[in-house]
Amino acid sequence: MINHFNVSVAPFGSLPDGGNVSRYELSNPSGMRVGILDFGGIIQSIEVSDRAGKYADVALGFSHLEPYLEKSPYIGALVGRYANRIAGGKFSLQGKQYELAINNGPNHLHGGEQGFDKRLWQARAESIDDAAVLVLSLVSADGDQGYPGEVAVEVTYSLHADNSLAMAIKAKTDAPTLLNMTQHSYFNLSGEPDVLNHEVQIFADRYTPVNSDLIPTGELAPVADTPLDFTSPVKIGARIESDHPQLQFGAGYDHNYVLNKARPEELSLAACAYSEETGRKLELYTTEPGLQFYSGNFLDGELEGKNGVIARRSGFCLEPQHFPDSPNQAHFPSVELNPGQEYTSQTIFKFSLV
Repeated sequence: MINHFNVSVAPFGSLPDGGNVSRYELSNPSGMRVGILDFGGIIQSIEVSDRAGKYADVALGFSHLEPYLEKSPYIGALVGRYANRIAGGKFSLQGKQYELAINNGPNHLHGGEQGFDKRLWQARAESIDDAAVLVLSLVSADGDQGYPGEVAVEVTYSLHADNSLAMAIKAKTDAPTLLNMTQHSYFNLSGEPDVLNHEVQIFADRYTPVNSDLIPTGELAPVADTPLDFTSPVKIGARIESDHPQLQFGAGYDHNYVLNKARPEELSLAACAYSEETGRKLELYTTEPGLQFYSGNFLDGELEGKNGVIARRSGFCLEPQHFPDSPNQAHFPSVELNPGQEYTSQTIFKFSLV
């Protein structure tokens, strides 16, 4: 049993340009351990106990660097500059048109071909009285992936005694730009081949319906009386094969939920996930207005993970974010960042037993 907070570091391979990647392991007094890479800010592992006291890794990922470089579907990564999709890779900002890389059908996805998930971040580890801390920083140049303005980003991961992993993001720009970051971990709390028996609850009465290209239609629709209703705990697999058009478009769940907020930007409970088999529970708190729930529908089984093949629906994502295609949807919360402003975002992943 670990009786203190600690941060250790070990090599995790080399990049094609010769850069060296390191894996930082954060640990707390109860025995929880979190592995984070300075490449992509990737959460590589999360080890927590089940109700029988057995520790296991509940985050999908890889035991070596190469899959993260080649074909990883953003597993565990920090996503930026823009999480989710921008229609046609085009947007207008303060009267000027911008064009971004098209890397997901006809759309721009998760910051482009070389988004924040493909960068080597500067890392600084800290071990303080009440947390194990890793601070990652990155400067994204003006024109990076087509986005305007130089943006300086700092992400702080901190592991606390109550088995909560907090993520705080700060950023500034020297010119008007867009910023919408998220954390893209895939979770499996049971160790089973798929996550269909996990119960999920999302504190959202509305969602943003999408078209066949998974771009929001602009509507904020009620989840009531649809298979997208997770206002009460429901197993992921209970309605996932429904013939509802929204589930057909995403081959399952791949939707942004409009979180119920008493006040904008408050840190509030957004979602819970629970595995009856292991007793593990995950609660997600965030300041973001939206949450993308993704049931791993496009995982294709071509990649070998730490604990076997990463196959369809072997993990689920809860991605706190602003809404997809916000730059082209004037009534969605703004993702514009201007000089003199500071972008801030907080998210907490809290693990417990039931």
